[in-house]
Amino acid sequence: MSPTAATETGTAAPTRTATPRRFLMCPPRHFDVTYSINPWMHPGKPVDTDLALAQWTQLTELYRKLGHTVEVIEPVPGLPDMVFAANGATVVDGRVFGARFRHVERTAEGPAYLAWFVAQGYTDVYWPEHINEGEGDYLVVGRKVLAGTGFRTDPRAHAEAQEFFGLPVIGLTLVNPEFYHLDTALAVLSDDEVMYYPEAFTPGSQAVLRELFPDAIRATAEDAAVFGLNALSDGRHVLLPDAAVHLKQELSARGFLPIGVELTELLKAGGSVKCCTLELRPAR
Repeated sequence: MSPTAATETGTAAPTRTATPRRFLMCPPRHFDVTYSINPWMHPGKPVDTDLALAQWTQLTELYRKLGHTVEVIEPVPGLPDMVFAANGATVVDGRVFGARFRHVERTAEGPAYLAWFVAQGYTDVYWPEHINEGEGDYLVVGRKVLAGTGFRTDPRAHAEAQEFFGLPVIGLTLVNPEFYHLDTALAVLSDDEVMYYPEAFTPGSQAVLRELFPDAIRATAEDAAVFGLNALSDGRHVLLPDAAVHLKQELSARGFLPIGVELTELLKAGGSVKCCTLELRPAR
């Protein structure tokens, strides 16, 4: 694709520039579905751990090929969902806001991730008072944070995050249990662009999104059903499930370069590209 793409109407799309990122990821060596805490999880359904690891490895290799840095945290036996690193914390300006999980099955993940940050030399590390599930429900858009609630993150944690980061935190309420985290219903594309599935939100939250992002890409039900919004953008490349055909077309029309990724095995636990990827935003 050329640096400037053309839309279907013939209007030139914006020139997109990728920004190198640093990510934390966790290999799914202990991945399995042994409990159910969202509608995607069906204990007893066969899980191919080797395939999950192979698909995860392809994602990490793709990140590195695109010029990003991938750090790896070692998985802990007995924590099959630890592969979903995005839930482990939120990192802005080199400051780490820890995760406190709602379900007991994942409770130990929060301290495991914070221990990694401490071992890596992070000094501004905060253990939260209220339930929040990291970047699952906190998505950074430029110098503001969109914050999900409704199923996992306690709305009181939004104020806690705002006080810690010193950035405006905008609450959005989810209403469909299939989209239990914000990062299953909305993806950040750039410092001022997002794509989202309107029906995953309350009417009031839909109105907020229209006000903030009037030109946002709106996903179809088919996009959302294949986890197409659980995507990662570096400003030019957008990695998302390959089955999200409509979203890939919309992204291309706006000058992004969509890259289809297969994480079908991890989807059995309700996760895809973004769930696997925690961004380590450096100090300003």
